[in-house]
Amino acid sequence: MTETTHARLLIIGPPGAGKGTQASRIAERFQVPAISTGDIFRANIKGGTPLGQQVQAIIAEGELVPDSLTNEIVADRLEQADAAAGFLLDGYPRTVDQVHALDAMLAPKNAALDAVILLEADVDAVVARLLKRAELEGRADDTEEVIRHRQEIYADQTAPLIELFSERGILVSVDGLGTVEEVAARIAEGLDAKLSSRVGS
Repeated sequence: MTETTHARLLIIGPPGAGKGTQASRIAERFQVPAISTGDIFRANIKGGTPLGQQVQAIIAEGELVPDSLTNEIVADRLEQADAAAGFLLDGYPRTVDQVHALDAMLAPKNAALDAVILLEADVDAVVARLLKRAELEGRADDTEEVIRHRQEIYADQTAPLIELFSERGILVSVDGLGTVEEVAARIAEGLDAKLSSRVGS
């Protein structure tokens, strides 16, 4: 394994591609915190914090949490001591505007994202995986129609991001189907190649 420190990473991929599982492994390997905006929101909602109450009210209306609030939460999290040597973002940025907001957060530290891991997965395979999970966990609301709609939203939202990160030369595309170990090995190989080329350039 290539010895890498201060890695600032982002993982993106469709719902059901196993991002959470891989994120924890990557974060452990690089000794950086895995930062999931979803987890931060859920923790605040559960804790009944002012932020949690604000987010819960937005979600209850069926709306998306606005960029301004999400940016504020991420900026605060990245200022914490454990993120000084790097981080792995999951769930943020979701839009091009959020990418620019993240750039602005990192600029004062002369920092930027080092690599973006894109987990790619066949839509039908992911839908089948999520339907099976819904059945096992008794999620009656997770119908095939709902799951496919989420996949379409993801594809629409992330296409501009994928293009942007590809232009920046930091995108690492990985086949997200297979066992956890197989996918983890592909990610490790892709990151090693990308990060060593950036260090050498």
